[in-house]
Parts: sequence; C-alpha cells; structure tokens
Amino acid sequence: MSATIAGLRKTIGSAEDLHSVVRTMKALAASSITQYEQAVVALDDYVHNVQLGLGLCLRSETGTVIEPTPTRGAAAVVVFGSDQGLVGRFNAVVAEHAIAMLADTPGARVFAVGERAKEPLEDAGLVIAGMLAVPLSVDGIVPLVGEILRAYEAGLDRGEFNALHLVYNKPVVGVVYEPVSEKLLPLDESWRGDQSLTNWPTGRLPEVIGDVRETLSGFVREFLFVSLFRACAASLASENASRLAAMQRADKNIETLLEDLNAKFHRLRQERIDEELFDVVAGYEALTQ
Repeated sequence: MSATIAGLRKTIGSAEDLHSVVRTMKALAASSITQYEQAVVALDDYVHNVQLGLGLCLRSETGTVIEPTPTRGAAAVVVFGSDQGLVGRFNAVVAEHAIAMLADTPGARVFAVGERAKEPLEDAGLVIAGMLAVPLSVDGIVPLVGEILRAYEAGLDRGEFNALHLVYNKPVVGVVYEPVSEKLLPLDESWRGDQSLTNWPTGRLPEVIGDVRETLSGFVREFLFVSLFRACAASLASENASRLAAMQRADKNIETLLEDLNAKFHRLRQERIDEELFDVVAGYEALTQ
C-alpha cells in the first residue's frame, strides 16, 4: 500500500512539473502571436499599396516588362513549417498541401523552412533540395527572405529553376489556420495582366515621374520582398496559434489527470489510515480479552 502511495505522489509531482511547462509554453505562444499577426496586418496594407503602384506603372508601360518564362529548369517550391514541436498537425497539414500541389508540378525542387516540415515531405518520397531555419522573431524574417531570393537567383542563372512557389499556413478566424499555395515567379505576361486590373481608389490617376521602367523595377523588387515576408510572417503566426491551441488542450487534459490522481491518492491514503486504525482497535481488543 505504501509503495502505491509513494508512486502516486511521484506521478503527481511529475504531472505538476509538466503542467508548469505547458503553462509557460502557452504564455510564450500567446505573446508571440501578437507580433506576427501585427506584421501580417501591416503587410496587407503595404502589399495593397505596392500593387496600386504596379498597376499604375504597367498601364503606363505597354512593352514587355519581364523576360518570358524560362523554357528549362524546374519549379522551386518553398514550404514553410516549424523547427520546434508541440504544434499539433501544423507541419503535417502544410506538407500534405505541398504534396498535393507537387503532384501537378513534376520535377520540382523543394526547400523546407523548418526541420519539422522536412520530415513529412521526405516520408512522402520528395527530395529536399535545401533546408532553411525558421526565424525566431520578426527581425529574423528579412535575412530569410534574402536567403530565399539569392538561392532562387543562383539556380535561375544555372538554368535549374523556372518558377517559384510558396506553400504555407495562414491564420484564419474560427479554424486557427489553413494551408495556401502561391505562385510568386515568374512575373510573366499573365502576372502583368492581373496586376494591370488593380483599380486606383480615386478617379484621378497620379503621374509616374521619370523613367517608368526604373520605377516599375523598384516596385517589382518590393513586391517580391513583401510577398515572401508576408508568407513567412503568416506561417509564424499560424505556428504559434497552433502551439497555443495544443497547449490549451494539454493544459485541460493535465488538469483532469491531476484531479483523478489526487482523488486516487487521497482515497488510498484514507484506506491506509483506516487499516492502521483497525489494527490498533484489534490489538486493543486482544489485550483486553
């Protein structure tokens, strides 16, 4: 009986330690979500402004702006996941979406952002062309964007790539997040047509001062940067939202477990006390007889 009580006391102590860790992880996830969600909201407005500038420049410039789609090479696909666990099905969901998309993109080269995203992709038989680390803060997103663009440009020069696709989870109200895919490059005539349809918010169009092509080139560079930045920020916001949801479930389960363990501990302890009292009474009766 005493060994059982001692074992329960040790189990309760371990559960309480785990409960403390879960609550700490929950607090960290909740505090991290804010910075990434704010970045996503700010970038949405900024992307809209960049698209307005692109549409204006494209309407002013009628010639071919971007080189045609390369005829050789394969698509480069960047899959945003996580380096750390305790995120539920976050990495599995984005990997499944990427695998389904790659079924229509034969020969694609996959770049995984996050060690945890790499595992399900490799399990599906995909060859990982490169691994990138997940940023630890908003400030770390800029170096990652630069690394992705440099890797793509180097592969483009070698004739390895002809397109750039992004696959990531984005926050969605009510379902925490959902996977999305986005074709970022090439900026071909199809892309030009889509951007040209962007309507100016007022009836008075501004005028492009100076060289239209130079201005357009600046907008294109900014468009690529903010698109990658927004995808990474959205993925990080979704990761922390998934971790928060997982920690909330774990917190509730541990609380239920602790209630059951404490109830069992007190019941066994009471049974031991009752047995000792019965032994005392039986001994007293034996002596009096």
